[in-house]
Amino acid sequence: MPGSVSPPPPPPPPSAAVDGGAPSPVAVSGPAHVVRLTLLMAGSCLPILGAVLIAPVLPRMQDHFTSTPGAKALVPLALTVPALSLALLAPFAGVIVDRLGRKRLLIVATVLYAAFGTAPLWLDSLGAIIAGRALVGVAEAAIMTCCTTLIGDYYSGRQRAKYLALQAVCTSASATAFFVVGGAVGAAGWRVPFWIYAVSLVIAPLMAAALPNPAARAVTHEAPAVTMTGRPFPWRPLAGICALTFFGAMVFYTVPVEMAYLLDDLGVEDPGVIGLATAIASAATVAGAVIFARLKRSPEPMLPVVFAVCAAGFGVMFLAGSAPLLVVGAVVNCLGTGMLLPALLTSAMSRLAFEDRGRGTGLWTSAFFGGAFVCPLVLLGLESAVGSLAGAVGMLGLAAALVAAGLSTARRRADAVAPQPLPEQAA
Repeated sequence: MPGSVSPPPPPPPPSAAVDGGAPSPVAVSGPAHVVRLTLLMAGSCLPILGAVLIAPVLPRMQDHFTSTPGAKALVPLALTVPALSLALLAPFAGVIVDRLGRKRLLIVATVLYAAFGTAPLWLDSLGAIIAGRALVGVAEAAIMTCCTTLIGDYYSGRQRAKYLALQAVCTSASATAFFVVGGAVGAAGWRVPFWIYAVSLVIAPLMAAALPNPAARAVTHEAPAVTMTGRPFPWRPLAGICALTFFGAMVFYTVPVEMAYLLDDLGVEDPGVIGLATAIASAATVAGAVIFARLKRSPEPMLPVVFAVCAAGFGVMFLAGSAPLLVVGAVVNCLGTGMLLPALLTSAMSRLAFEDRGRGTGLWTSAFFGGAFVCPLVLLGLESAVGSLAGAVGMLGLAAALVAAGLSTARRRADAVAPQPLPEQAA
């Protein structure tokens, strides 16, 4: 501390955060740690599996239900409705997490995920399949909220930031893997990929055996008032980060959703080339998350820079007159989005005490998937306004640049008004 004559404190033990936070309440090394972390990462990937697995078989599914009225609109809905359910129900899942416990809800939701996910294997009605897919989203809301909350419970400080970044790496990489798997097994029939949802029946008992029940810590450096009764939920600070997350999700999903259309506008129609370009951009997202995990910095100062990187990528994509330059812009943008997701999530976690962490994580998850759901709609509206998809991407890049500038200005003002230590008085 400034002005202190005492010697500096010893370095933290292996289980402690390296940025001054409270020690992690569980071991951060050893076989039990590896199993626990693997299960949390696997659980975090289940909602991603639900989002992309059946995408390659939608045309076959469309052919199967061709006689069903409205099938052209309803079949794509089978892919997207889980994300909508997740966005709408994650806040309620967060409330249940705080009241009933993280581990119990996670195990129940993981079992239900298998039941709802495999339902299309036996259902012949398109309406019933879509209803089952909505229930998959309900289970996903609970799973994602529980897994993220448990990471916040088990770890603190730099360890927490590291594993939230790892969660982003795993979910980003799994999206590409699940798309490939869905296409491969879908060759045997449009129903076959739904068998993969049963993998959660293997994960659930392992979670029951290996995940410890988290407990609130009596003393924590994150929230000094956590032991106070009747303390209010931190709505105001969390509202700001959730609003940023909603916008950040639109930035995050623009390249995965629109890359094929942007390439098509440039005359690239080869599915192999489009797939390669999308894979390169996806790899940049993973790289960004890895970079964030290795940086020993607080997420708040990084957010303006990260949004600026995303904006720069969008700017290059807007100006690109060729496919290679478009890919360069996408890589720059995705490098930023790879850092953006864990930065936003880590920032949200730092605002939450143990008793509020489930509800807060649910609100953050709702904001993220809500932004993901409206992303194509917003870009469609911008495209209609400016006349091209590239122009719409440019407008989103301008908005990201303005957000970066606003965050940077707010940060400078906060630093300027922060109380400064008084100078030592002369004896």
